[in-house]
Amino acid sequence: MVVDGTLGLGGHTLALCEQAKQEGTELKVIGIDQDEAAISFAQERLTGFPVQFVRGNFENIAELVPLKPVDGVLLDIGISSYQLDTAERGFSFLHDGPLDMRMDAEGPETAADIINSYSERDLAHLIYTLGEERLSRKIAREIVERRRTKHFETTGDLAACIAAAISGGGRIHPATRTFQALRIAVNRELEVLPRGITGALSILAPGGVLVVISFHSLEDRIVKYAFRDAAGSGEFTILTKKPVEADRKEERVNPRSRSAKLRAIQRV
Repeated sequence: MVVDGTLGLGGHTLALCEQAKQEGTELKVIGIDQDEAAISFAQERLTGFPVQFVRGNFENIAELVPLKPVDGVLLDIGISSYQLDTAERGFSFLHDGPLDMRMDAEGPETAADIINSYSERDLAHLIYTLGEERLSRKIAREIVERRRTKHFETTGDLAACIAAAISGGGRIHPATRTFQALRIAVNRELEVLPRGITGALSILAPGGVLVVISFHSLEDRIVKYAFRDAAGSGEFTILTKKPVEADRKEERVNPRSRSAKLRAIQRV
């Protein structure tokens, strides 16, 4: 039994099931996701495979998994391609849509709530700490100035405001780090991750492996230190001394993999 704690559209689970089928081995998967639309898509995609679907946040993985212990847990942290490419979800500045960013559509706070209510100081702090944006003060100042006349409603409105605040050349879009910060704040990602790791470790059987894929330094740092603390107890051993990263071939096929970092740990 393995657990895909961030099921998304079911890509990882599909690969695991197909490999098990090819090898002639029996594999059962519990797929967890807080996004109801993603689960519906995954259910269709995984028809015919032994997958049990559970709606919930992986921070509660120990309570959500009905059969314990398990042989493996996978956590692929962050936004899914489906969420990023769906304009109505409001995650991307490349697709104009409502300024939402909730992975759970029933969540209490949207990105618009934050942008339209936080003080200039609090916005600057959020953008700097969660987005690692060195120009956070300029961006926050411009946002507060703009909203004096009209509240922000769409991703396009916000992206244009940020671009005006820090116009100039650069390798990435000016809004990239601010959008990252908002997404992390809306979904409490840095609060959820440590709890999810602790829960995942607690349900592993002897020999069981936890794999975590993260996409930015803040997440990877949490994973790194959580694994180090677990290994210090003597109950676990770290399988990846350094994070595994995509090679150039994989980046060409899947450009979004270029920032991915995979770490793994095993219960001894």
